Amino acid sequence: MDHGTASGAGSANGRRIDHTALLIAFHFPPIQGSSGVQRTLRFAQHLPAFGWRPVVLTIVPEAYEAVRPASSSEIPATVEVHRAHGFDAARQLSWRGRYPRMVAMPDRWATWQYWAVRKALRVARTLRVDIVWSTFPIATAHLIGLKVARRSGLPWVAEFRDPMWQGDYPPDRRVNAMWKRMEGEIFGRATRIVVTTPGAADEYAGRFPGYPPERIVLISNGFDEETFQRATASLPAAGTQTRDGPVTLLHSGIVYRSERDPTQLFSAIARMKAQGRLSASRFQLVLRASGDDVGFARDVARLGIDDIVRLEPHVDYVQALQEMLTVDGLLLLQASNCNAQVPAKLYEYLRAGRPIVALTDPLGDTARTLGSAGTGILARLDSMDEIESALLQFIDEARAGTWLRPSSETVASFSRRSQAGQLAGLLDSIMAEQGLAGS
Repeated sequence: MDHGTASGAGSANGRRIDHTALLIAFHFPPIQGSSGVQRTLRFAQHLPAFGWRPVVLTIVPEAYEAVRPASSSEIPATVEVHRAHGFDAARQLSWRGRYPRMVAMPDRWATWQYWAVRKALRVARTLRVDIVWSTFPIATAHLIGLKVARRSGLPWVAEFRDPMWQGDYPPDRRVNAMWKRMEGEIFGRATRIVVTTPGAADEYAGRFPGYPPERIVLISNGFDEETFQRATASLPAAGTQTRDGPVTLLHSGIVYRSERDPTQLFSAIARMKAQGRLSASRFQLVLRASGDDVGFARDVARLGIDDIVRLEPHVDYVQALQEMLTVDGLLLLQASNCNAQVPAKLYEYLRAGRPIVALTDPLGDTARTLGSAGTGILARLDSMDEIESALLQFIDEARAGTWLRPSSETVASFSRRSQAGQLAGLLDSIMAEQGLAGS
């Protein structure tokens, strides 16, 4: 256990703590990451202000591929964190690159469940937990939540930050079958389902018509205002002022070749360079922490655009936000096979207040979110012609300062505190249904 608080009702900023929620999450400090880690962390930080005491159950740090020890300092001292043993089968249980299938179903961290379920049940009894909450995209977290809910009888909220089973995904036949079966079991037991996009809500309502649609609740991703304040406080005084030199467009985070394929973007840049419409002195594209620097470096070198496209390493989360705040523009990549998803970084981009170029399907949730916010330059990810037009528009508007900006009210609605309030309201409604609302 990392942090401890006394059990029973207390107070936070004058608000009585009436109930306790057990948050089961794989992604939690000190895992190295940015947006994905922030969701559970900030729920835990802000829930006490709405009358809920969060207790977090996560995995031991040794199971993470990479850690950032300093990030543990971001966990509020009042948040109780329990860590259960578990192994990454691909790294810790393999011999010559191979490992038993049974230790990687439904994912590489399947062994986590054996220790986590027992620990969760013990925590639930000791701390008088009222509601269990678990979050995907690590399927084992939902498997733990499902087993704990069945054995304890507690109400359970299952959150899908992305849709889980997606037809031909996961590609492995046995894992695919297990995920599909798991989804059915989740919808057969969960008191509420939380999704992060309207498209995911529609998709699940259609897939599980017997599950009451009003129990599928939308709580979008967002940004942490306090962290942005820290990032802003350490910026140079002229941080966001127009500067000389090329206009720079930044993509911050992993670029998946299947869901965020930059092939047409690279080709568009190469064609524009060959035609004399784009040069390194006019435009720079930065891929920060792409996840495949070697492969992308080979691609841009082959196209002769390695003077325009720069591949930069991972940086601390606050540094990443500082870069978003000061760069000329921010890039989103989202293929049409992810129309029911919105990259978590979109909300950080909105808070950063810089121009946004979104290469995505205009019918998807990413485009809809930007449209409702009143900002963004859109082009299809697979259209060279549209990408060229979008890049030229971005360069002109960034230099002139004429891009469309979302209202401050719209931006504020995506703060992590606002979303913690939505989650607390959802938890309150469950307690009220059971006649257990706090006084």
